[in-house]
Amino acid sequence: MGEAFHQPVLVQQVIRYLITRRDGVYVDCTLGGGGHAWHILKALSPEGVLIGIDADAEALAYASGILQEFPNKRLRQAYFDDLEVVLFELEKLPVDGVFYDLGVSSFQVDMERRGFSFQVDAPLDMRLNQRQKRTAADVVNTYPQEELERIIREYGEERHWRAIAREIVKKRAVMRVRSTGDLVAIVRAVVGEPFLIKSLARVFQALRIEVNRELERLKTSLEQAFRVLRRGGRVVVLSYHSLEDRIVKEFFRYKASDCVCPPGLPACVCRKKPEMAILTRHVVTPDREEIRRNPRSRSARLRAAEKMVDYTEEAQ
Repeated sequence: MGEAFHQPVLVQQVIRYLITRRDGVYVDCTLGGGGHAWHILKALSPEGVLIGIDADAEALAYASGILQEFPNKRLRQAYFDDLEVVLFELEKLPVDGVFYDLGVSSFQVDMERRGFSFQVDAPLDMRLNQRQKRTAADVVNTYPQEELERIIREYGEERHWRAIAREIVKKRAVMRVRSTGDLVAIVRAVVGEPFLIKSLARVFQALRIEVNRELERLKTSLEQAFRVLRRGGRVVVLSYHSLEDRIVKEFFRYKASDCVCPPGLPACVCRKKPEMAILTRHVVTPDREEIRRNPRSRSARLRAAEKMVDYTEEAQ
């Protein structure tokens, strides 16, 4: 099983919320090392199908080996905002469930040469898809100071955003910022040691999100996931920081609402109908035992919703 690559989080809850028909068609939009996919396939009948998508070719290759016992899988290299294209090419529309495990896997963080971690000195890369040209080094060395400030402030929620961006621009004027170690030194020069780890985590998160356009892709993919579901199909999302979770929460809330008119109107004029039912009124989190076994699960948040309207080909 794929736990050496990425120990899956909240497995039982994912299966309970996601699978409504054992012979249905399900999509794992963030295949990773295949941990959740393995459990999903075990829960399906031989007639059920799992489609696994991942932008990372190394993750896809690893997951292929982990899932080799299952003939009822289809694996494709793609970002999850290409969900509709993948399903159209596989002729697997509509589907019964779409699952996301957002963020990067433990494997990607621990693989030094990928540049996701600030704990080892490595090339400043952070690409999920190695065929993509833009790296974190490109962002750090070419973006205007105002853009760096925005990224660190919005995507990292780091309070020293202005000073860190200013220090980056100062250092790159002398020599190119090439490695994670170079960036660590820049952040250390600004925040000092007491708060260094938290600031590094925020800055590295911000750059990773920018390099891979994670939030933009998530918004697009959630809309696609809704469209490709049949009535009664479900979307289940595991997120790990407030930016992702807020997008998912607001998307589900909008789809579940029966009116989106501006406040103050005497009567509803938008004629919106509820399109989804939220299944997790309160976000689902790991219990103490799971956090003890897998400390990286501590920030996980699960949300799920069910489609209440018919699938239509015209929506594609």
